[in-house]
This record gives sequence, C-alpha cells and structure tokens, in this order.
Amino acid sequence: MSHTDTAADTTGAKAPVEHLDVLIIGAGLSGIGAAYHLQVSFPARTYAILESRESIGGTWDLFRYPGIRSDSDMYTLGYRFRPWENDKSIADGPSILEYVKDTAAEHGIDRNIRFRHRVVRAEWSTPDACWTIDAERTDTGETVRLTADFLMSCSGYYRYDEGYTPEFPGIDRFAGQVVHPQTWPEDLDYAGKRVVIIGSGATAVTLAPSMAAEAAHVTMLQRSPTYIISMPAKDKLANKLRRHLPTRLAYALTRLKNASVATAIYQLCQRYPEFMKGRIRQLQEKWLPKGYDIDKHFTPRYNPWDQRLCLVPNGDLFRSIRNDEVSIVTDHIDTFTESGITLKSGDELRADVVVTATGLNLLAFGGMTLAVDGRDIDLTETMAYKGMMLSGVPNFAFVIGYTNASWTLKADLVCEYVCRLLAHMDANGFTQCSPERDSAVDEEPFLDFAAGYVLRSVESFPKQGSKAPWRLRMNYFRDLVTLRHGKIVDDAMAFRP
Repeated sequence: MSHTDTAADTTGAKAPVEHLDVLIIGAGLSGIGAAYHLQVSFPARTYAILESRESIGGTWDLFRYPGIRSDSDMYTLGYRFRPWENDKSIADGPSILEYVKDTAAEHGIDRNIRFRHRVVRAEWSTPDACWTIDAERTDTGETVRLTADFLMSCSGYYRYDEGYTPEFPGIDRFAGQVVHPQTWPEDLDYAGKRVVIIGSGATAVTLAPSMAAEAAHVTMLQRSPTYIISMPAKDKLANKLRRHLPTRLAYALTRLKNASVATAIYQLCQRYPEFMKGRIRQLQEKWLPKGYDIDKHFTPRYNPWDQRLCLVPNGDLFRSIRNDEVSIVTDHIDTFTESGITLKSGDELRADVVVTATGLNLLAFGGMTLAVDGRDIDLTETMAYKGMMLSGVPNFAFVIGYTNASWTLKADLVCEYVCRLLAHMDANGFTQCSPERDSAVDEEPFLDFAAGYVLRSVESFPKQGSKAPWRLRMNYFRDLVTLRHGKIVDDAMAFRP
C-alpha cells in the first residue's frame, strides 16, 4: 500500500514523498494496458501513471494529420482483454484514441493518471529496495518526487516533441508552407493546392490519398520505394464471427487468426524473399494502371520485411494513382526553390505545401536518466532481458512492441509477465529482481531492423544478446510460450529478499 516518507528539499526542510507499489510511465496504449493488468492481478497494490502530456492516448493523441490510422489490424492492435467491436479492421486514429480512453474510463484507470508529469530521473537504491523518481511538471516547472517498489516504462521509443527532418538545401527560400506530420497545424488549408509529400513510409502512404481528396494534386517524393500492399478495411470473417459467436470468443479467434497470418507472411518473406517479391509484384500489377513503372516506384533494393511492409486499406493509394490524384516520383532532392523542389535529375516539382514525412527521432525511455545506487546507467552497456528488462537494473521493465506485428501483442505479454514476476516475488519474500548479464553472450543491436529511423539512433539504445533469454524475438508465438507460460526463475535472473 502507498505511504508517505519524507525527503529533504533544497532548503533542508522535510517534504512529504509519496510512495507507490508500482509507477507506470506513459498513458498511451501500453500504459493503460499495464495499469489494467496490474489492478486485476493485484487489487490492493497502489500505482500511478505519470504522463508528460495533458491527455491519454500517446501516439494516437499526438498525431493529428489527415487520414491517420493504424497500419495493423485492430484485432491485434486492440487489447487482449477488451474486444474491438468496430466493424473496421484498419481503424482511423480518432477511433483508436476513443478505444484507449474508453478502456481507461471503464476500468477506473483514468483516476490514477497524473498529467503533465515528465519523468526526468529515476534512481534505484539497493539498501532501500525502491526507486526514487523525479518528475518535472510541464505546466509549472516544479519537480515532483515519488518513490516506488517497481518501475515500468510504457513511453514507447520515439521523441514526442520533435520529428525527424533532414537538412534540405534551400528550404528557407521556399515561399510555401512546410509541415511535419508530428506537429500538424489544425488550420492548415491545402484545398486546391499542390502538395508534395517527402517520404515513402506508413505516414506518407496514409497522407497521400487522404490529402488528394481536397488538394489540386499530391506528389509523393521518395528517394527509394517501399513494399506496399492492399488490405481490406473490414475483416469479413471477424464481422461474421461476431454475428454468430459471443463477442469475446469471436474476438479471440480473430486475434489468433490475424496474428497467425501476420507471422506467416513475415516468415515467408524472411525464408523465401524472391517468391514473396514476385507475389507482391503480381498483386501490384492488378492494382496499378497498365504499364506503370513498378520497378522504379514500388520495388525496393531490400527484401520484403527487411523494413516494415506498408498496408493501405482497400487499395486507397493505388486507387488515387489510377485516378491521377497522386503521383509517385522516385528521385533525390537537389534544392528547394521559392516555388518548389528541384531534383537531382533536373526535374522540378512545383508546390504550395510540402509535408516532410521523413520519420521519427528515437528516444529510449522518454529520455529519462536511470541510475542504480548513485551511478548513472549507460544504456549502451546494458543488455535487454526477454526484450523487456535491463541487465543490472533492478525492478524495472519496459514495453517495446514488435516491428513486424502489432505493438499491443507484445505489450500484453510483457504486462502479463511482469504480473507473474511480482506474484513470484510476493510468494517467495523477494523485494528485488535483476537480470544479471552473461559475459559469454555476444552483443547485437537492440532493433535488428533496417528502417532509417532505427539506423540513425539504435547505437544509443541497450543491446540485445545472441541467444535467449537476451535475444529480442520478433515472433509473437514464441514469446507467447516464454512470457505467458514460461518459467520465471532462470540462471539470468537474480532475486534478493
């Protein structure tokens, strides 16, 4: 149960410090899920969620650009414990945000969220067996101090206050408006205007057909192509099951089916890349105008799923290309001009609005500093245990979702494992648990993924190991066995009373 200790402030006076059993950082999809699992497993345990922004939702509240949607189906992006009942499998951002908020309200989780609290530092004390957490109030600037027995980071892995924009030559000369999707202006008027979207990832392929509905024309400018396939916006089998079976059973079956299909596609791409390249091309030939240059605009240099495969609902991007509402240009930027962009080929793209859908800046654990017994932790010297804890950092867990499947599939498993871990500690009188690194295990990059946003920043993240339990698996069904049903005690995990 929570209690209040005292700590000396800068004047030497004693100020009350609130103590919690568990502190969760982040009130997005992962944080709300973590709170649910915790309060169901341990109704008497106290917890709070610290959220740096002013509202629930994380990614789904931050991004407001036109057409924002999931690029995973909602039967796997939704929580295991709360069925997705909308008839759309690929859902828009506002619907996902409503789902997260409704989940928090339905289970009383929203009462435990403290908004505008950005965690700056968390220090573990082995003698006291607890964390001391310093959070900055983003509205007042004051520092709030709390202590907790267990700390869980659900803050994702990218920087919320700033997206990634390369240094484009001459951009200051451009007379039009430049916008990054992460900071989309509410009053942006692009109706009847020429829009150039720089980028080829999930954000760009979402924006292009969405903006085409109002813009005079949209050009998607990419340095290199991405594998893009169409997926039905509605899952016919899921909707049929829901009509004939109890809601939870229908949801569970659809979730299993979709997770299986996603895993199978990923495995096929990894094992038989040439076959899958051919299959994707066959599908694209059906979706695109006859004679379209697929080699140039839709055939990457890498194999399928070496980077994330982009999904477009009901072929909306391909349809916009067929209707001459969207053009794809594959080239490099030479310089911005007053009226648009000059390309390395010598061609010029005239534009009124340029959208830099150029990616994210990665940031581990929201940028907070972790310390153990007075020593700041260098994340690059730590190794991830089961993809959810850090070597040498006691009573700490984090959620990083899959890059090849829905984020929430992994988030749910991590939360279940943490609850099993806490129950094991309770049953055996332990107050501390810490993965201890094996020097015989070789280091590998934390995210083995070739996307640009990963390659730019992965060196600042923890490492993963060359074998279990230090290997960061991107396989839901293997993690299902390990995290939901596998043993808690192993040679890597050290417990203390």
